[in-house]
Amino acid sequence: MKLQVQAMTSAASVAEELLKCTNFAAEKHKNQRRKNPDKTPYINHPIGVAYILTNEAKISDLAVLQAALLHDTVEDTDTTFEEIEMIFGKSVRGIVEEVTDDKTLPKHERKRLQIEHAPGSSKEAKLVKLADKLYNLRDLEACTPEGWSEQRVQEYFEWSKKVVEGLRGTNRSMERSLDQIFLRRNVLQ
Repeated sequence: MKLQVQAMTSAASVAEELLKCTNFAAEKHKNQRRKNPDKTPYINHPIGVAYILTNEAKISDLAVLQAALLHDTVEDTDTTFEEIEMIFGKSVRGIVEEVTDDKTLPKHERKRLQIEHAPGSSKEAKLVKLADKLYNLRDLEACTPEGWSEQRVQEYFEWSKKVVEGLRGTNRSMERSLDQIFLRRNVLQ
């Protein structure tokens, strides 16, 4: 009975930590919208990335799920790495740091660095990055963001394939799903 109570307490604390993290990300992204025609709330994206990790990739590592929920907060809001560490711990901060682009660099340089850094990333960061790419590519398949040409969409798919190549060997399920998307879009490389 004592073991069952501990398991229930542990599950409750994990749920509490995930909800705390989701709430934090929702507050940080509250005024942001996706660039799709429906202008969906931005928070749908990090929640969707975390959902891909739990539902499709079968990841239950709390730090990875929290990092998925927070992966765009430093890049796109006033959140700092120090704030993430203070609230969610050093491990979550480390993963978020690995997947965060340096917005002071030009866009083409940030994209190049994602390709370059992918192979040397930690397994945890690779999981978040794979789920992020999967979510974004599915979103692009569903609709074109406002202001994007078909050429820009295709270039995003081609660039994403290069990033994914450096993440291979991390999660077969997500990699298969990404390969199906690349096949549909005729991104062979």
